[in-house]
Amino acid sequence: MAGKNMQAISKLKFVEDSVQIPSDVQVSLNSPNTVTVKGKLGELTKSFINAGVKMSISENTLKIRVYGRGRRAIAILNTVRSIIENMVTGVTKGFTYRMKIIQSHFPISIKIKGNELLIENFIGEKVPRKVVLPDGVKATVKGDEIILTGLDKEKVGLAAGIIENTTKVKDKDPRKYLDGIYLYEKKVGIES
Repeated sequence: MAGKNMQAISKLKFVEDSVQIPSDVQVSLNSPNTVTVKGKLGELTKSFINAGVKMSISENTLKIRVYGRGRRAIAILNTVRSIIENMVTGVTKGFTYRMKIIQSHFPISIKIKGNELLIENFIGEKVPRKVVLPDGVKATVKGDEIILTGLDKEKVGLAAGIIENTTKVKDKDPRKYLDGIYLYEKKVGIES
């Protein structure tokens, strides 16, 4: 029985899936393969021109179709679907990433100026390290925590990764020098 199903799947020239759109979210397709999602927290726009997908909206579902078959087509389909689902979650709830400031040798101080995060006295350095936050990401410092919030999951994750890499200790034993800023929690929903 499984062999017959596999033959039927292999004869398809495309794979498709759909994303359910909640009633409080508006989704629109702009120029070819550009999706705009509007919700109570804001608006996100993303282009899927290079993904090779075809999208259409009917009632409260967004249909995604990828021409081709096999693992690559399924991977592209699942990636595009997940990105759109994260966009819907972002405009309705938002995303929060929490990072912990670990300091054992030198006290680290964090300052926020506009969209820049200044990391001062990291491992006793005289010049502060600068991190430019992506558009749409807000950072707040509470004690020994940095809280990153935003609507776009990719940008919030990118900001967390940049901060973590900026405070990576090089040419030292990482078991002894634990100093740095590390991501420890990811949440759906914007916290302050």
